[in-house]
Amino acid sequence: MSRALSKISPDWWDYTTLDKELLADAAKLTPEDMLALSRDGFKVVFYDTLEEFYLAEAMEYISAWKQSTADSPAGICGPIGPTEQLPLVAKLVNELGLSLRHAHFWGMDEWTENGAPVSIDHPLSFAKADMDLCFNRIDPALRMPASNMHFPIDLAAYTSSYDNVRCVVMQGGQGEVKHWAFNDPLRRAGKFKDAPPSPQEYLQLKTRIVELHPMTIIQNARTSGGGNISLVPTEAATVGPFETFKAQKVSIWHAGTHDNPFGQRLTTLMIGKQLPDSSVPMSLLALHPNVQFNFYRPGIGQCRVEMH
Repeated sequence: MSRALSKISPDWWDYTTLDKELLADAAKLTPEDMLALSRDGFKVVFYDTLEEFYLAEAMEYISAWKQSTADSPAGICGPIGPTEQLPLVAKLVNELGLSLRHAHFWGMDEWTENGAPVSIDHPLSFAKADMDLCFNRIDPALRMPASNMHFPIDLAAYTSSYDNVRCVVMQGGQGEVKHWAFNDPLRRAGKFKDAPPSPQEYLQLKTRIVELHPMTIIQNARTSGGGNISLVPTEAATVGPFETFKAQKVSIWHAGTHDNPFGQRLTTLMIGKQLPDSSVPMSLLALHPNVQFNFYRPGIGQCRVEMH
């Protein structure tokens, strides 16, 4: 039987094309049900306060960087969205006197203009946000060398860096289209007109420039542009699944602000039950051997019909 057309945009794949029973099962999950979906290779963790939540996220930076040496370099890949952890990272590095001389960092993604990633001095640059919110706040005596900071600007060099340095953990948030970084569902066209890419096909995608799903454009307008959709680029450079699966651990942080109660439940169910489908890119992490979902407990919310 052919898949349903998307209720968001019929020209695209997304979670609204999934089987209705799966969507209904996700909506029924209680927070306790979500915790129970933990299994070998997938761990669900709750935090009761935002202070605990963002401190734990920041501590993943510290733990990764403490493992790096001159002979065995290591680092962390981190998102823009959320960003609240970044000033905490700088504060921890300074308070601990942690030298980042041998540590590495990867930015996850970057906006593009005219077919190329924007430069680090662009006002919308994600790399600029990393520098302003974190790295420029670190004591100069402790700072990471510029050569150890990898942003998806030279895409080939960015991809090869994952072969030269151990990525201890790749962090991420979850967007409303159920992506990490900008790994959005693909258009419903060409060879993918009747079915989305198989998980194996999607997981071969490397760091690349992608066309953004309409929902992603709308979400970024809402969260970063006051709702002005005309300001939001329609393409971006993003770390691919190919590089993601070289990370020893994938750690996703759900504060309840970038995706809704239903979305948080759906991806937890699909990963917990090992139901990968590229119309829900986050669900492909069901195939990664070490994934952790971190939830701000009050941000999980309830999935029920309410009229406002």
